[in-house]
Amino acid sequence: MPNKTIYVSDSDLPIYNRAQELAGGNLSKAISMALRRYVDAEEGRLEGFKEITVHVGPGTGRNRQRQRFTGVKLGEWVWSNDKKAEIYRVYRARSGKFVVHVEKSPDYVNNTSETGLKKLLGLGEQIWASNTGDSTLEVVDTLEELKSKIPEALYEMVAATAEAPPVQDLDI
Repeated sequence: MPNKTIYVSDSDLPIYNRAQELAGGNLSKAISMALRRYVDAEEGRLEGFKEITVHVGPGTGRNRQRQRFTGVKLGEWVWSNDKKAEIYRVYRARSGKFVVHVEKSPDYVNNTSETGLKKLLGLGEQIWASNTGDSTLEVVDTLEELKSKIPEALYEMVAATAEAPPVQDLDI
């Protein structure tokens, strides 16, 4: 196996030592993993893709799981009423698969027997309730599979643009 020499400045030595520690003593493995990720991210960026991070799971706070992929957004659809909201986002991943991220806000309920100004100002007896909301991420291989996962209006938008390249190189 060929040897490669990497020169490390004194100020960067702590990060190299930590990388070697995290890689089980194999700095070469850590460097290769970092380079693989860097090359993949840069090639994707040159093709017009971005690194996308979304929250997934119950609730709306910071403790939800985060998931990351490289893709380009194809469309977004929002529906809401006075009690809740749903947001659908569709991406095309670098692999060509479709990624559906759905955010559902907490459902809110407000009951009162008050009327008029008291109701408007929230005075008098009020009952409030809500759940935690939820976010999901699903990956599908084809447009046909995507159709049943998203609202029809969003599907029509996505299907119309799905085959277009994220970046069109102009010869001008």
